[in-house]
Amino acid sequence: MSATPFVIERVYSASPDHVWKAITDKNRMKEWYFDLSEFKPEVGFEFSFEAGPEDKKYVHLCKISEAIPGKKLTYSWKYQGYPGDSKVIFELFSEGNAGTKIRLTHEGIETFPNDDPAFARENFQAGWTELIGTQLKNFLEKKEI
Repeated sequence: MSATPFVIERVYSASPDHVWKAITDKNRMKEWYFDLSEFKPEVGFEFSFEAGPEDKKYVHLCKISEAIPGKKLTYSWKYQGYPGDSKVIFELFSEGNAGTKIRLTHEGIETFPNDDPAFARENFQAGWTELIGTQLKNFLEKKEI
């Protein structure tokens, strides 16, 4: 079991403010991330959502532990009914005229059940690569936000 966090970085041609709004405004998030009933980028705010294949949805339980507007958002990431506790960290860096670099780090993936293929590191890698590498990029580049 690897304790190495999963990290993905991308640069978007959007300002840090626009990227921040995309990762913290529930109406924008539903277009590229998950459809959350409520979301507030405030320490202590808890949110949950269902995701997974049609035949087996997993309830994700999250609690914000750090929120620095335009710079950093951190929250816990657990699954209802399963052991394990991880942390998701979004960090934003201004790249001047090039836009904004986002670094997503998911720590603690190895704490989830290793006998359940749904929690395989490769699934997290594929999911975040799709969300950060494709969905968020497409959202930011198609919209004036």
